[in-house]
Amino acid sequence: VQLQASGGGLVETGGSLTLSCATSDDTFSYHTMAWFRQAPGKERGFVAAIRRPGGYTKYADFVKGRFTISRDNLKNTVILQMNNLKPEDTAIYSCALGRPAWSASDRTALYYYWGQGTLVTVSS
Repeated sequence: VQLQASGGGLVETGGSLTLSCATSDDTFSYHTMAWFRQAPGKERGFVAAIRRPGGYTKYADFVKGRFTISRDNLKNTVILQMNNLKPEDTAIYSCALGRPAWSASDRTALYYYWGQGTLVTVSS
């Protein structure tokens, strides 16, 4: 299974970016997709996750109300819409695929496929 993340770039504070993650997995519809991020000098941390069936979503507290995760099952793609970006959102964003228990879907170790990451830089 391959995951291809795209959409990163440089944006000013308050701006928006849309990240996409395409997967080759033809069973995509039955997995949880998530985004994690790693800022310089910090550990990788959870950003958002979406599950099928049900379309349930989960967000880290620091992105609630600003980021939205969605998925296009026909295109095997998960989208992370990021609005009102802040300098502290600067990080490498990586998408991941797995089948964790929903209660543990924010745990990095429970995802077994990862994309290569895309850099998001928010200038102050």
